[in-house]
Amino acid sequence: MGRLSLGALLAVAALTLLTACGGGGGGESGAVAPPPPTGPTAAQLESAAELLDVTTFGADYTLVDAVAREGNRAWLERQFTLPPSDHLPIVLRYLNQYGYDINADPSPGLFRRFAWWEQTLTAEDQLRQRVAYALTQIFVVSDNVDVIFINPLALSSYYDMLLGNAFGNFRDLLRAVTLHPVMGVYLSHVNNAKANPATNTFPDENYAREVMQLFSIGLFELNADGTQKRDVDGNPIPTYDNGDIQEFAEIFTGLSYGPRPAGGASFFGNSDPVMHVPMRMFDAFHQGGQKLLLNGGVVPAGQSGLQDIDAAIDNLFNHPNVGPFIGRLLIQRLVTSNPSTAYVARVSAAFAGTGTGAPRGDMKAVLRAVLLDPEAASGIHLREPFLRFVAMNRILHATSDDDTYPAVGYIAQFLVQQHVLSAPSVFNFYSPAFSPAGELGRAGLVSPEFQISTDSTVVGLADLVAFAIYGDQSIDTPTGFTKIRLDLTDLEALAGNADALIDRIDLLFTAGTMDAATRATIRGAITPIANDAPARTRLALYLALIAPAYAVTG
Repeated sequence: MGRLSLGALLAVAALTLLTACGGGGGGESGAVAPPPPTGPTAAQLESAAELLDVTTFGADYTLVDAVAREGNRAWLERQFTLPPSDHLPIVLRYLNQYGYDINADPSPGLFRRFAWWEQTLTAEDQLRQRVAYALTQIFVVSDNVDVIFINPLALSSYYDMLLGNAFGNFRDLLRAVTLHPVMGVYLSHVNNAKANPATNTFPDENYAREVMQLFSIGLFELNADGTQKRDVDGNPIPTYDNGDIQEFAEIFTGLSYGPRPAGGASFFGNSDPVMHVPMRMFDAFHQGGQKLLLNGGVVPAGQSGLQDIDAAIDNLFNHPNVGPFIGRLLIQRLVTSNPSTAYVARVSAAFAGTGTGAPRGDMKAVLRAVLLDPEAASGIHLREPFLRFVAMNRILHATSDDDTYPAVGYIAQFLVQQHVLSAPSVFNFYSPAFSPAGELGRAGLVSPEFQISTDSTVVGLADLVAFAIYGDQSIDTPTGFTKIRLDLTDLEALAGNADALIDRIDLLFTAGTMDAATRATIRGAITPIANDAPARTRLALYLALIAPAYAVTG
């Protein structure tokens, strides 16, 4: 008798078990039940990894496997139901831990960074946290302003506002951004008073300009697919002019800091900033009278200041540019640098509520369109160096000696010139229209992240990765040093098989897209290392995380 194949042996064993249990003769067909499923296919795992790469700060194998079993859309919908993991409570915990009185003591602004790292590396609402990060690069504020930097509640409160509105409606998000005191300080519409001809002072125009240029409609009129509209001479059509800026500047007058939750005076011109509650309107300092808005919009005289602001927000929100303008920015920040016009048009339609059953501006509908579009799986962009470092820490379960996540970000910022909420200007770390010289520029393509990819930051990231993998990430805290360590246990278990180790690293960090040359380089480097799983694992990781294959998605 010849040798039976493994499949035949399994079939015989199943039939024997079925007969022993009284089956086989009483069923409708007597067919042998198939063996249970063995788990997701490689293609399903890679599809899950691709989605998680753009919707989280990093996914370990357990999560990749779970999403592959659950399905991408189902996981996305479940993420929409998770409540926000706020940052402000963690800041308050640190203030209490280190004995600071927020109402009396100057407090270290670094606590907001501690909170950001803790939630980023541990929170379950990963999609919300990741979308909020993307929103920080659209609605830019920064700790390079002293008043913002020294107040630990300021940027955590701002981030929590973005978290709370990430899955809501864009109109509410734009209003919340407008009234947040951090934005009021950053773009100078806090304590912005009405015109006073006697002193030759007029409303500040800073926020009025940027809320149009950067936060809602952009510089030029757009078609639904994101292409520019043209006049009869073929020139792009501006969305607004200086007169429009002046009209909107009058809208954003009369706002000052709100009262402290514990009590205290609240008055216009207050120089004691309360940075974690929305700004308050003081109508006596608001510019009254009629205002002319975009596309024939009119704000009638006699309204309160907040009614004027709501009218202006509605005017911007309903502008036809918002869908393609904001939609394209979200695609760039989450998926790909150069979406097709058809991709932008589909996201723009979702913003308008076309075919979704959702109201205009519904962020969940927009995010579904961005993340589940057929083009999303093949999206290509340069990963931000900062996000590459964050993902390494999340995927490899970074933990510290004292279960806190102190200011590791300062080292990252020093080496790669980037940290969340620390952009050098309201235009972010890079322009969405940046096109590097060379092949990409000649092809008319953009790659925003290349604007901060310099010789210095490339070497800095390699040093940062080495520091994390081969060092202990010792960090100075208010109470001394703590060490942050990566957990390489799962990878080390695979280290005896070079291909298995590389496959796992490929899945977790490059979603199965690592090229053959990179794989061969890593294999050649680690093969001579025998009987030392930690050394083999660390070298494979280091080479993978500094490779172009990890730097560029797709």
